[in-house]
Amino acid sequence: MTPNYDAERGTALLTMMERIRAFEEQARAAAVRDKIVPGPIHLSIGQEAIPAGIMHALRRDDYLLSTHRGHGHTLAKGADPAAMMKELLGREGGCCGGKGGSMHIADFDVGMLGANGVVAANITIAAGAAHGVKLLGGDQIVVDIFGDGAINRGPFLEGLNWAGVFDLPILFVCEDNLYSATTRTATMTAGEGAAARAAAMGIATTEVDGNDVEAIADCAREIAARIRQTGKPEFLHALTYRLDGHTYFDPATYRPEGEAGRMAATNDPIARQRDVLAAAGVSATDLDGLRAAAQEEMIAVLAEAAAAPFPALASVYDDVQDIGSPAGEAF
Repeated sequence: MTPNYDAERGTALLTMMERIRAFEEQARAAAVRDKIVPGPIHLSIGQEAIPAGIMHALRRDDYLLSTHRGHGHTLAKGADPAAMMKELLGREGGCCGGKGGSMHIADFDVGMLGANGVVAANITIAAGAAHGVKLLGGDQIVVDIFGDGAINRGPFLEGLNWAGVFDLPILFVCEDNLYSATTRTATMTAGEGAAARAAAMGIATTEVDGNDVEAIADCAREIAARIRQTGKPEFLHALTYRLDGHTYFDPATYRPEGEAGRMAATNDPIARQRDVLAAAGVSATDLDGLRAAAQEEMIAVLAEAAAAPFPALASVYDDVQDIGSPAGEAF
């Protein structure tokens, strides 16, 4: 173990990862066992180190944009898990009033500007948010998280180019889990991949083990400090692996037999961090207690959400902008 290891930070990182996994497990139970989730949900089981490590380095007033697989990012940014679960279930009290659901979850109170069901769409939105920060003279940074499949879509080029041209305070994070939905990303991506494409636009890039939460937290802290000082964008390529399928009902038969099992046995970020803390002298009893507390919290969260009412029918058009006929307004 490294001398002067910060066991308090390490424990906080593990705690957040355990909470994310417990939330995802209860979300899956709500969908599969209870059948009370309207629409698909995309779980991030196996990818917990990236949100836990990155959000640990951010301030509450920093901004976050996420993907369709955004529960962990949102929770780690500080959102209330009960409000999140209500949102997944389409219930009153959800962080978007029960109207956004899993793929459009947001919480402006903690700077979470929204997940997005359109692959790569959050990249240009994040560039716009970062441009807004610059124009207003703020010192916040914007973190934009997207998957490896997004690098083959137009907004990737547009968003990174805009950030590079205008020197915007944004950290682009490619959460690379090797698969674009049901296709191995490497088979459909030309060249050397995500980091090389960012570097080609003059954006500083860092590559990190996306299942090493300590390394991610270190990288995020250093990069966030640089962005605040320079105002320039950076790019973090984090290699990870999703242990579940693309959606909760995807059996992932497109993956080589045994691949997910091997990754779960050898590269689970939670197991790896437990080993780090055990080596630092944290007892197995304490580690098990963190897990039990996270599971108890999220079991209670699901029970609260399932008991919540659906939004009142009278509120169906609340929050909907109506500016009249576009033809009439434009012409």
